[in-house]
Amino acid sequence: MATGPRYKVPFRRRREGRTNYHLRLKLLLSEQDRVVVRKSARNMQIQLIAPTLEGDITHSTAVSSELAKYGYTGPTGNTTAAYLTGLLFGLKSLQNGYEGGVLDIGLQASSAGSRVYAALKGVVDAGFEVPCSPDIFPSEERIRGEHVAEYREESSDLPEQFEATKEKIFAEFS
Repeated sequence: MATGPRYKVPFRRRREGRTNYHLRLKLLLSEQDRVVVRKSARNMQIQLIAPTLEGDITHSTAVSSELAKYGYTGPTGNTTAAYLTGLLFGLKSLQNGYEGGVLDIGLQASSAGSRVYAALKGVVDAGFEVPCSPDIFPSEERIRGEHVAEYREESSDLPEQFEATKEKIFAEFS
């Protein structure tokens, strides 16, 4: 490790690879709520977070494991589940009285058509306002899970299950 009087120790969360402070400052200066999308191998988590001087406040949240309440039995770490989680989050946030925010993907790699942008498409399709380009969204076939149904026998009913879950989510928030 570097030593000496001129060595500056980075912030702890920067050292851990958890926070990009330059991006965080830009998001905070926008004075808008942040739509935070985080992914893991098995889940997607989306939160609406408002910055305050005392600390960030979470207004609304949705996790892909909640999809089981709506009859979704497929894997929760795929593009289909990401879209449905985004849809659920958007409808929850609108019901709570929030109208929009700005996307925060943190240190995740940004690539068009990824699960992060599938979740964003779900949020936008729910009517929640997030500035974005439609070019980054995955195709409708990938969102419905048709690419998985073609080669995986256990998930052959994924497109039908997607439509049924989507209808149940809309029915609850109508």
